[in-house]
Amino acid sequence: MKKHIPNFVTSLNLLSGCIGIGLVFRGYLGIAAYMIGIAAVFDFLDGMVARLLHVKSEIGKELDSLADVVSFGVLPGLIVYSLLDIVFRDSVGLNTFIPFIAFIIPVFSALRLAKFNIDTRQTESFIGLPTPANAIFFASIPLILLHQPDEIPFISAMLGNPAVLLILVFLFSFLLVSPLPLFSMKFKDLSWKQNYMQYILIGASVILIIVLQFLAIPIILLLYILLSIIKNSNKK
Repeated sequence: MKKHIPNFVTSLNLLSGCIGIGLVFRGYLGIAAYMIGIAAVFDFLDGMVARLLHVKSEIGKELDSLADVVSFGVLPGLIVYSLLDIVFRDSVGLNTFIPFIAFIIPVFSALRLAKFNIDTRQTESFIGLPTPANAIFFASIPLILLHQPDEIPFISAMLGNPAVLLILVFLFSFLLVSPLPLFSMKFKDLSWKQNYMQYILIGASVILIIVLQFLAIPIILLLYILLSIIKNSNKK
């Protein structure tokens, strides 16, 4: 029985993504964005549960990737599509098709996951942006626009600009499959020496979230990339 528990948790990840997709169809982008966060929690827990129970299976590995494609690929793609569709819904000609560019996100997310599954170098770190981090970044956009539109008007206006959204789609799709090395948030032990970057990121994230709330999410992701670059430069 215990060997099925991690797969059950992974299924909750998939269920969260499916619910989020249904919420997008009904126009609840903010709640759909929260479902990405819930899916990310289950995605973290399934691996942790598998390690605690000392169980591992090929079906679990495949199910995890399939769930991630839905929750961290299709769902954020639909959210961005909906944001663009608000702008281009009444357009004519080729502009009508611009929102469909958002579906580059699930395509590159699937490529990222496929590369991860066959790349033995990514057991303790990542090469390319992890799909949950990418999805959380795009999930933060409707939350910022809905809950903090006036706190930092420049950022809100920028995120609501369709040209900026399209640039972000292309940029983050590239980061998903790029050779950029990024550290993992998994802890082998609790020592500062082995995990100092993780501790810095966690501490900074807590402070940023308290101060900036949803606006902190894209900043945290940029900080994660910056700290990874610094960590890898120190190894050379």
